[in-house]
Amino acid sequence: MRVVLVGPPGAGKGTQAQIIAERLAIPKVSTGDIFRANISGDTALGQRAKAYMDKGDLVPDEVTNAMVRDRLAEDDAKNGFLLDGFPRNVQQAETLDTMLSDLATELNAVLELVVDEDEVVRRLEGRRTCRKCGHVHHLDYDPPKTEGVCDVCGGELFQRDDDRPETIRRRLEVYREQTAPLVDFYDRRGLLVRIDAIGAVEDVTRRAVKALGVGEAS
Repeated sequence: MRVVLVGPPGAGKGTQAQIIAERLAIPKVSTGDIFRANISGDTALGQRAKAYMDKGDLVPDEVTNAMVRDRLAEDDAKNGFLLDGFPRNVQQAETLDTMLSDLATELNAVLELVVDEDEVVRRLEGRRTCRKCGHVHHLDYDPPKTEGVCDVCGGELFQRDDDRPETIRRRLEVYREQTAPLVDFYDRRGLLVRIDAIGAVEDVTRRAVKALGVGEAS
């Protein structure tokens, strides 16, 4: 099965992408993982990406697209994959169509994790990150035993700038601007599957796997 996962910041995409991919026995393909693999492997594409990043510039789409194309051509992705973080807009979706056509295959579904904005703000605003080890606590779902202190290493917990309410609202605005047309693009093609992403992780996974038509998760 070949699936694209979309959803706003705070929808739980990272968690669900990993679990759903394992349940479907397909690789999770995220742009973050691809970038790290190319840079750490010192590939030609990794060197190009690093040159932009070292200057503080955005990596051009052509480099990102080439990395994704190479990853989807690897042996473990021949029988399916779950894409997380790509495509982010209609132009990248059209590029993905071309990639898959070249590989003589096509998408089976685009899974959208649906969660309202107030819930997203509540989820992200409550996160506290350890300055020392990077572990993330949540004031509601996983509070530290001692206020302001990481359970894992005893480091100081802080709220990242991008977890502040005003920043979260802006991130959601950007998501709507970029992704709403993408969602419509796939909906018109009959590929879009929407699920409620509120609730326990295992409940969301169960809905997702069932919605993809491969049975309920055990």
